[in-house]
Amino acid sequence: MTSKQIYLVRHGETEWSKSGQHTGLTDIPLTENGMDQAKHLGKRLQGISFDHVFSSPLKRAYDTCCLCGLKSQAKITNALLEWNYGDYEGKKTSAIHQTNPGWNIFKHGAPNGESTAEVAKRADDFLNELDALDGVIAVFSSGHFSRALAVRFLAFPILEGRHFILSTASLSILSYEHQVPALQLWNDISHHSQ
Repeated sequence: MTSKQIYLVRHGETEWSKSGQHTGLTDIPLTENGMDQAKHLGKRLQGISFDHVFSSPLKRAYDTCCLCGLKSQAKITNALLEWNYGDYEGKKTSAIHQTNPGWNIFKHGAPNGESTAEVAKRADDFLNELDALDGVIAVFSSGHFSRALAVRFLAFPILEGRHFILSTASLSILSYEHQVPALQLWNDISHHSQ
């Protein structure tokens, strides 16, 4: 019987998330609003005792983790890096569609970046690590990789990530119902207004 909950947190706002630019491995900081979002989320997470905390090494995710008050528990792992967008780094989807109409990261991957199969494997490998753990787990990462984690947790093909929108500093919970992987909460940003 599993008693695991995975609190999946997307980092707070950055200049590029605000403008809609794909931010893969470019290590840009949170905006002031992004820091405020993370602090509000931290207040929401107060009182939850996390057994394990994992964070991407990218500043936007790690700083969100720290602003949530979980720095001392955080284990930094490259497994939680955002999707490597390759040639599309820093570009908006509208600009990409001018030369590659119909492109979707979850269907086509990124030219000279990571393929869908590579991201699915990275998500699967990380989830396999979590299989050995019980309790309440916090995971701080970025938008597209968090969506990949969620769909792979649910045993869906990576393509299905296109149906899961994630806002900055959002909280989602992956859990189980009758031992079947399930979404307990998705893209909750109710703490933004606190």
